Formats: sequence, structure tokens, C-alpha cells
Amino acid sequence: MKSQQKFSKNKISLKTKSFLGGVTIGSLGGLIGLGGAEFRLPFLVGVLKVDTLHAIILNLLISLVTVIFALAFRGIDAHILSYSYVVLNLLFGTLMGAWIGVNFATGVNKETLNTYIFYLLIFLSIVLFSHIFLDFTQTIRLPYILQLSIGFIAGLGIGIISSLLGVAGGELLIPTIILLYGTDIKLAGTLSLAISLPTLIVSLFKYHKNNRLIEVLTFKNIIIFMALGSILGAFLGSLLFGIVNALFIEAGLSFILLFSAYKLFKKTKT
Repeated sequence: MKSQQKFSKNKISLKTKSFLGGVTIGSLGGLIGLGGAEFRLPFLVGVLKVDTLHAIILNLLISLVTVIFALAFRGIDAHILSYSYVVLNLLFGTLMGAWIGVNFATGVNKETLNTYIFYLLIFLSIVLFSHIFLDFTQTIRLPYILQLSIGFIAGLGIGIISSLLGVAGGELLIPTIILLYGTDIKLAGTLSLAISLPTLIVSLFKYHKNNRLIEVLTFKNIIIFMALGSILGAFLGSLLFGIVNALFIEAGLSFILLFSAYKLFKKTKT
């Protein structure tokens, strides 16, 4: 009887942690116009004690849910459809990158995977911190063929990162779209979601083909409650988007991400 009560308390605790973690991370991400999935991965591993590969797949599932809701809230109109070439250009790269990333993640040992995640999280923290000094609203004018080539290569890298971290990739897609194709930030955000959706689906499909997706279905409480928390958090954060100085938040979050990456990396050495 006592063991059943203890199990029930642990179950409730897991639901609460998942929901509150989703709300907090979603809110912080929403404040800077992102989903916050890069912070969700260390939370899943460090707080909820989920194995690294399972945490990546869980992060992909939760990212997929949040992207679907974000697209539903934003909507797709004729103006956005006129930029289909941007989506297709980057999508060719992200889909291939997602496939490559999943093959790598499922083919290496945990220590190697953690090491690569450590360096990728450091890279993302640098990207966040660089927003203080760099202007990502400028456009680089390039010949059409060169633009398409760079778009494909950038997409390839973003797809690999997405599948290895379980992120939608907005923190990389949005500045890439603005710099390469000259869109405004709001349009870039919507286009990045349109690219992220099939990229996440392909990553999950590949994990399914590798017989790893079924392993995370036992974490249904984490998936449900963290997804709900992430959606609510993203909504709350979006209400304050533009009111709170995003640069200072990004600087703070970049250091949090660095610390999280270090803790995750240190775990592989012990």
C-alpha cells in the first residue's frame, strides 16, 4: 500500500514538474520569440532524469506539438505562400540533415552523443548571445544560384542540429531567412515554422524506423503535461514579447544554456 502511494506521489510529481517546466521554458522562449526547446533538453535530462536519446525524441514530440499550435495561431495566407520557394530551398537541406542526424544519434554511444550535444548547446548559446552585438535584420544580396546553394547548406546543418537536440530550429532558421531572403522578422518566424513542421516529422519518422520512437511512449505523462505547459508558456511569453528587453533576456538565457551544457557534459565524465 505504501509503495503504491509513493508511486502515485512520484507520478503526480512528474506531471507537476513536466507542466511547470514546460510553462517556464515556454514563457522564457516566448519572450524572445522562440519555443525554448534548447532549454527543454537539459531540463528533461537534468531534472526529469530522462536518458539522453529518449530526451531528444521527447523534445522532438513536444516541439512538434508546439509548432502545430503556433502555425494554427499564426495561419497561412497568400502572402506567406508567395514565399514558398524559401521554404522549399531550406527544406531540401533540413530534411536531409534530419535523416543524417537521426542516423548519427542512434548509431553512437551515450557518451559520444552527450559530447556532441554539449558542443551544439554551446553553439546555440553563442548564437543567442551574439544577438546583443550583431544585427540580424540586414539582408545579404547574393546571386540567385548562390542564395539557393547557401540556403541548402544552411538547411542541412539546421536539420542535423534539430534532430540531435529535438528542437524546431527557429533560433537558426529565423536569422537565416532574414539574412538570405530579406523578409521581416514576423514573416521569417512563420516561414521557419513551416520548415520546422516537416523537419520534425521526418526526424520522428526516422527514429520510428530505427525502432527508438516506441521506447518513449512510456513517458506519456511527460509528453502530455510538458506539451500543455509549453503551449501555455509560449502564449504567456508572447503577451510580453516586445515589452521586456529581449536582448538582456537572451544574454541571461545564453549563460543558462552554457551552464546546462556544462552540467550535461560533466555528467558524461563521471
